[in-house]
Amino acid sequence: MRYLHTMVRVKDLDASLHFYTTLFGLTEIRRHENEKGRYTLVFLAARDDLEAARNEKAPCLELTYNWDTEDYTGGRNFGHLAYEVDDIYAICRHLMDSGITINRPPRDGNMAFVRSPDGISIEILQKGSSLAPAEPWVSMPNTGAW
Repeated sequence: MRYLHTMVRVKDLDASLHFYTTLFGLTEIRRHENEKGRYTLVFLAARDDLEAARNEKAPCLELTYNWDTEDYTGGRNFGHLAYEVDDIYAICRHLMDSGITINRPPRDGNMAFVRSPDGISIEILQKGSSLAPAEPWVSMPNTGAW
């Protein structure tokens, strides 16, 4: 397992980038814009992590900017922790067998979400290529919020 990133939602991408890069000293290392989903993801790394982060070997801060206006209350601006695993089905099975709800099952063999006992959302991503879709995950519905 490897820690990947922490995601926070931002209301004003320019103001947030000014804070995190110009004032705080982080560096933008990659950006993904999704017109269909109407969002922009910006990944930032600390100075000592730049080389490793560019090669996806160090954790980053992910700024998520949703193009449609939304007020984030109750901590909704903090998104999730993300971890990459060798076998997403095995870790989800282990968690489920241990009484943890799989809030977003890995139907695609690539991504799942669970929550910690304190309600922190945790994204689980398959290392490398997605696994072939398999049951019980394919037909398992989402449960609660993730």
